[in-house]
Amino acid sequence: MGGRYPHMLLILILLHGANAAVDEPVQKWQTLDGNPPLVIARGGFSGLFPESSPAAYQFAMATGLPEVVLYCDLQLSSDGIGICRSGLKLDKSTLISEVFPKRDKTYKLGNEDVHGWFLLDFTADELLNNVTVTQTILSRPSTFDGIMGMFTLDHVKALNPQTIWINVEYGKFYADHNLNIEDYLLKLPKDFPIAYISSPDVSFLKSIGGKFKGKTKIILRSLWENATEPTLVKSYGDIMNDLNIIKPIVSGILVPKHFIWPTNKDDYLLPSTSLVKDAHALGLEVHASGFANDNFASYNYTHDPAMEYLQYIDNPDFCVDGVLTDFTPTASGAIACLAHTKENALLPTAKPLLATENGERPLIITHNGASGVFSGCTDLAYQQAVRDGADIIDCSVRMSQDGVAFCLGSADLTTSTTAATTFMTKVVTVSEIQNKSGIFSFDLSWSEIETLKPDLNGPYAQVGLKRNPAAKNAGKLLTLPGFLDLAKTSNVSGILIEIEDAPYLATRGLGLVDAVCSALVNASYDKESNQQRVLIQSDDSSVLSVFKKFPKFERVLVIDPVISDASKPSVDEIKELAHSVMVSRGSLVRVHGFFLAGFTDLVQKIHDANLTLHVGVLKNEFMNIGFDYFADPTVEIVTYYTALVTDGIVTEFPATAAAYFKSPCSDLTKNLSYTILSANPGGLERMVPPGALPPALPPAPVLEPSDVIDPPLPPVSVSSPPESTPKADDEASSASSNAGNCLLVAGIAAFLYLSSH
Repeated sequence: MGGRYPHMLLILILLHGANAAVDEPVQKWQTLDGNPPLVIARGGFSGLFPESSPAAYQFAMATGLPEVVLYCDLQLSSDGIGICRSGLKLDKSTLISEVFPKRDKTYKLGNEDVHGWFLLDFTADELLNNVTVTQTILSRPSTFDGIMGMFTLDHVKALNPQTIWINVEYGKFYADHNLNIEDYLLKLPKDFPIAYISSPDVSFLKSIGGKFKGKTKIILRSLWENATEPTLVKSYGDIMNDLNIIKPIVSGILVPKHFIWPTNKDDYLLPSTSLVKDAHALGLEVHASGFANDNFASYNYTHDPAMEYLQYIDNPDFCVDGVLTDFTPTASGAIACLAHTKENALLPTAKPLLATENGERPLIITHNGASGVFSGCTDLAYQQAVRDGADIIDCSVRMSQDGVAFCLGSADLTTSTTAATTFMTKVVTVSEIQNKSGIFSFDLSWSEIETLKPDLNGPYAQVGLKRNPAAKNAGKLLTLPGFLDLAKTSNVSGILIEIEDAPYLATRGLGLVDAVCSALVNASYDKESNQQRVLIQSDDSSVLSVFKKFPKFERVLVIDPVISDASKPSVDEIKELAHSVMVSRGSLVRVHGFFLAGFTDLVQKIHDANLTLHVGVLKNEFMNIGFDYFADPTVEIVTYYTALVTDGIVTEFPATAAAYFKSPCSDLTKNLSYTILSANPGGLERMVPPGALPPALPPAPVLEPSDVIDPPLPPVSVSSPPESTPKADDEASSASSNAGNCLLVAGIAAFLYLSSH
């Protein structure tokens, strides 16, 4: 069973590309030996495949640094064969209970009776030929469950890794049942590349450390602070505070990452401890464990897993010697690409109105500012975006009842302000705007809107992935002139003004287009002397037509529904209206289940028409990112940059994009030994067994001219506003059946796409 995929490594290398040397940046590291920190793959790439499975180990080698360390939690079968498997109970991570339903047992582990299926009760042949492994973490793919067998230590060696790390968690348990892991290790052939042996048991380390010859390093693996080490009868926390106790025995320590960077009760970082410096002063290595892209760590990292690695390897005071991770490529990318680049300049962008070419990168365009960090469209969100390296900051313009233009992500104030706590009597349904009830900006005066506080809500807050709760109500909303003043005094390359709902607002006596034109002219953005770019974005062709009178402005057409293609006549119509298009991610990438199935050729069609293309909206939360991106927002950015060659990336986390475009790995002219690679659509999907995925969705519609051309804008009416439909309390959240067809199609398509990610 363990040999079912003998050619997997070759396949994965072909899928993800082979890296060749040699334009390596010279970097100085604060590790104990001055070399880059190790990437230690816990059970292989266990963030994607079942831990310690053939594919997990092979994929770790294919996607990680060349010197990636393969980590094996070593246990023994009844006939003394070493098998890599974490956790004492096999029924937690395999289907053994289905294969051998009557061979469960109860053992004493310390003072606890543990019931289940145990490795030591089965021969290696029974396990390797009958038992398949499963994923143990619900946020990870279960589609690979039951198709791969268990992996022996010999199987790991056969992959020819440079280094293997053996962790012995249950040495005493096995010794109590006449299976000696120490003897097993000492009898291994001399060519076994075991460079590290770790255990939480000091007596085991002391014993084997005196017998293992060569360069193998002995590492104390620390459990939680309050857990007691059985030999020294001290808590691991006390041992870490007095490392001299273990210095004669070990070469280093493997500790939970919070021993180094603790967090407070609100999940924000506290100052680092002195553990790394203390250990290095004694000549001890420090390796940190617990890294996983789908495991929330701290709000300081803004849901960017690479930022967490950088906190441990690229800070002014210290660098850990290794990171134990479930996501090998993210750790590898942080070390090889993103570290020591904060002061680098961003790669250049293409000239305005020209598609990106070699050596150029896409624009970093914000979505309501840095709205992943502060509430969207507030002064703080825009200031953060400027600091984070955004090229273009955006303002979605809304109108108050008394005609004040201001920036907000939605006309519905309940989505990002505290309006629901103050103005519940204003709840109505306006089907021309959205198919649910809300409190709308055009029903409140600007003085009333100014009394509201911003309300930062992430798209996955209901499942625990909040955004910067300490700043939930921080910042203030900006009028459009206030936004323009902020932009002019910043170093951004330009601004993007988005115009929505102009036809409806005209029927309410509110001239949104006129308000935008006046504000831009008053701020001299129409003058050639102004160096900042101005992008006017709308899903309404009639709105964009108005701005043809401003030759300096670039017009961007939003294509709201997810599309699979665009007919030539529709592209011809777009070319008459706009310089660029803005599309959703689902229009560029086809999905099947939770996997990428392929790319569309929409970017090429747009480029062939001498138009540019922007894609969005990108978010950092791992639940928003397909499995082929490895729960890593940087991999998604790289995919839109290198594989799809888009001209703009619209994101709520501009810092993540900027960090990549400051790295040497974003310079495609360099020949590096490791780089961050694009997702390979279909690569993982082809590994899924038949029937494990739901039927593929039908293709999204093709864009036609009728989808592009809108009716002329109605005149701004000063007559009485049309009646909105108030909703009773028990109906306030129900959907209206009168939503426009385009909104309905867009909503369904967006829902299907996001739910597949």
